[in-house]
Amino acid sequence: MTGATGMIGSLILKNCLEDPSIRLVTSFSRNASGFSHEKLREIIHDDFEDYHNLEHYFRDQQIAFYCLGVYTGQVKEAEFKKITVDFTGVFAETLKRNSPDATFCFLSGQGADTREKSRLSFAKYKGMAENILSRLKFGRLHIFRPAYIYPVKPRKEPNFGYRIMRWLYPAFKKISPGSAITSQQLADAIFHLGMKDISDKQVLENADILDLEV
Repeated sequence: MTGATGMIGSLILKNCLEDPSIRLVTSFSRNASGFSHEKLREIIHDDFEDYHNLEHYFRDQQIAFYCLGVYTGQVKEAEFKKITVDFTGVFAETLKRNSPDATFCFLSGQGADTREKSRLSFAKYKGMAENILSRLKFGRLHIFRPAYIYPVKPRKEPNFGYRIMRWLYPAFKKISPGSAITSQQLADAIFHLGMKDISDKQVLENADILDLEV
């Protein structure tokens, strides 16, 4: 898995470590997750465009949870594209070479544009990443496109818009309950679909994620 230090990835990692059917979790990260567990193999890695010396960790894997990403505006556009598209492609291609029948669960986002024509960087580059994954034809591929994600744990919000959304969430949920999701709901859905194949959908929009029986 990737993104184990993030809001969603950390919750998925916790689910993995608590599930008795999982023997080993290999996590690639720039920084330590803070988790300590006998089933966790944490690989501290700086270059997410090169896994040449780490290929052996990708062999005989059953599931990949890919949650690596960055918020729009946190980095310049070229860096945003590299993180969103290039990092995803290199990781997925490495996994495909070594575990071609693996299940791949990808955290995308609402509005991802697989036509790759959107003027919004987030939509365009998430669409590009989704297209790369679709072409690789994993054993199973599930792409998750959540809408606004409400953090169940306190955190420093990445920008002003997210601070406003967090404050408005209680009212927003009442007015339009299907257009938001909590971080725990999303993490549980990604984990359980990866483990149990409870949906045959490749792309799950926010409403589809909420409808999953987990």
